[in-house]
Amino acid sequence: MRQAVSGIFLGTLVLAGCSATEDKPAAPAASAPSAPSAAETDRLRAALLPVPKGMSVAYGPETGAFGSLKSTQQGLEAVRQAKLQHPECAGAAQLDAAKTDVAKSPAAVIAFSAERGSISQAVVSLPKPDFPAALPEKCASYTADVGGTPVTYKTRTLDMPAKGDQSRAYLTTAAGGKQNAQIGSVMIRRGTTIMSMLVVGQQVKPKGLYELANLADQNLARASR
Repeated sequence: MRQAVSGIFLGTLVLAGCSATEDKPAAPAASAPSAPSAAETDRLRAALLPVPKGMSVAYGPETGAFGSLKSTQQGLEAVRQAKLQHPECAGAAQLDAAKTDVAKSPAAVIAFSAERGSISQAVVSLPKPDFPAALPEKCASYTADVGGTPVTYKTRTLDMPAKGDQSRAYLTTAAGGKQNAQIGSVMIRRGTTIMSMLVVGQQVKPKGLYELANLADQNLARASR
């Protein structure tokens, strides 16, 4: 399944080829952004999903500056280690932790797991309204070498009912070796706060993804008031 719980980058969750419960040492952050205030941390934590039925917390909740989070660092390291046909597709349509203003933004991250798959979620408070561009056409289908195994990623945009001020959802199929999986990706913006969620499993049904997105948006709406 992709990286160990970044849950932020669509291009990294499958790239690392490990489950959301696996723990790896994080790469050191390039800088040490100042910690968010307690009030902001509480607000972002309140926007996270509760534990879904039949799942348990695999990671977090972790809070702090987005770029300094352990989960974010693991995601960036997974991208560095993988060899992509189109390297720019690794973080396409997702928040870019390499950008200084995004890296310094307050964030909260959590991940859940069960035998059937995993859910990872991040809520990030940006300095200004900013929503990632849509997935480029060339990133709808590409290959990558992950630990010596060729993996093919095919992504389609889902017709998810509109949520928040802006929203978007994708479904990616990753096929290669014994790590075949589907990844549902949802991004929702309300004001300057963005919620990013990844659902990983052998089969991810759009209806179930939309239900999770609806719950996540309700939490985001309350936390954004």
